[in-house]
Parts: sequence; structure tokens; C-alpha cells
Amino acid sequence: MARRPARTSRPARSAPRPTAGPSGCPCGLPGSYDACCGRFHRGEAVAPTAERLMRSRYSAFVRGEAEYLLRTWHPRTRPARLDLDPGVRWTGLEVLATEDGTAFHSAGVVEFRASYRGGALHERSRFERVDGAWTYVDGDFPGA
Repeated sequence: MARRPARTSRPARSAPRPTAGPSGCPCGLPGSYDACCGRFHRGEAVAPTAERLMRSRYSAFVRGEAEYLLRTWHPRTRPARLDLDPGVRWTGLEVLATEDGTAFHSAGVVEFRASYRGGALHERSRFERVDGAWTYVDGDFPGA
């Protein structure tokens, strides 16, 4: 029987960044949107970790990609539809911590702060694999 890797918890690895311009990725990782989250949004690849899925979902909120958000939502918690507020201006993402969520896990947690004009959303999100692909299950709002 294969030994399961120990649970991991990592501190934040990225500082909040303003929303990237047309050639940068809103998720805050280096590189262009097309080479980073764009390939996930277009269905050319799947996010390899829970953190990358969370980052790609943040980018989807920034870019208004409701279809991608629904596609990457766990079937048991997915809403029937999603109406994004076009007035929200997302301005940055900070990953605060991760637990599991790697290629060796079937579940993971990502805690993050997503800033928007006028405030911030602090969430501790849960992710699970469905048919090998990471999906967003739900989240808690620490301190709320």
C-alpha cells in the first residue's frame, strides 16, 4: 500500500498585486494570461493543484468567465447558474496558506485574500478532485 504524504501547510508565497494588464495574468503569477490561467479557461489544460485552481478561478472572476467557474465547481455544491457583478473590480490576490492539494492528494484547502475596489474577501476554500480534476467545493470566511 502506498504511503500517503504528510499533510502540509505552507505560508503565503505571494503578495497582493494589482490586476494585471492585457498581457499579464490576474492571478499574480509571472507570465502572460494566455500561458497561465488562460489555458485553463480555454480547456486546454487542467489546474495541477488546488492552489492553481483557486488562482485560475480568481482570474475567471476578474475576466467574467462564469462558464469556467461553473465547470470547476464540485457537482454536489455547484449552483444552477452564476450571475457575476460587472461592477466589482478585483485588484489583487494574496495566497495566505495551503494544506494538501497537490498531485498526491484528493483534497486540499487554500486560504486567500482577494482584494477589490472598496474591500477584500478572505476565504478558506476547500477543493476535491472529481474524475482526476480539481474542483472548488465550498469555503469559510475566517473572522466573519
